[in-house]
Amino acid sequence: MKKEEKKPVITKDMIIDDVLQLDENLGDVFMGFGMHCIFCHLGLEETVEEAAAVHEVDPDFLVQKLNEVYEQDSKNENKK
Repeated sequence: MKKEEKKPVITKDMIIDDVLQLDENLGDVFMGFGMHCIFCHLGLEETVEEAAAVHEVDPDFLVQKLNEVYEQDSKNENKK
């Protein structure tokens, strides 16, 4: 029986660039919250929580949505 790899969980203290490296589709989640900082070199170096504060977004809700999309994309990838 093949052991499934455990996917990392996205947290508030993760750097945005690291989050985007997990799944490029997560950029759409940031954009959906009006967080265009993903296109800025400085913005990519911020944590999810720091960027959320700048954009007046609830960091816990943002992290929840990022993890939902990441989990769904992972499931879709495993079906291929």
